[in-house]
Amino acid sequence: MKFSITLCVIAFSTWALPIAASDEHPEATATSAAVAWLALVDAGNYAQSWDAAATRFRQSTTQDEWQSSAARVRGPLGALKSRELQSATFKHALPGAPDGEYVVIRFAATFANKAAAIETVTPMKDDDGTWRVAGYYIK
Repeated sequence: MKFSITLCVIAFSTWALPIAASDEHPEATATSAAVAWLALVDAGNYAQSWDAAATRFRQSTTQDEWQSSAARVRGPLGALKSRELQSATFKHALPGAPDGEYVVIRFAATFANKAAAIETVTPMKDDDGTWRVAGYYIK
């Protein structure tokens, strides 16, 4: 059974789990931001993850639409059992997104009802220098 979702988040909200930027280690700092955001999603706190998402994402989908989509995709997978960092790659440009500072992070994840999934989380450095999740895809 294959589950996938593309949840694009390109800008950032003013409410988020603040993660200070690090010019020396953007991959590590962005990964910390991704893990904190994923904790909200893992706990089923989709409303809070929407609040913590990018302005453009919040403008493109309502909180109710996001909650419904996230629950529809994540719910059948069951509880997270494990998540392991596979890669974190710094990028200045991504398809369909404005130029900026991004880190594309891939995790290998295991859920109660899905033995192997790949999560791609893309934090972006916000104007205030804080890394926040700008995109999420699970396959």
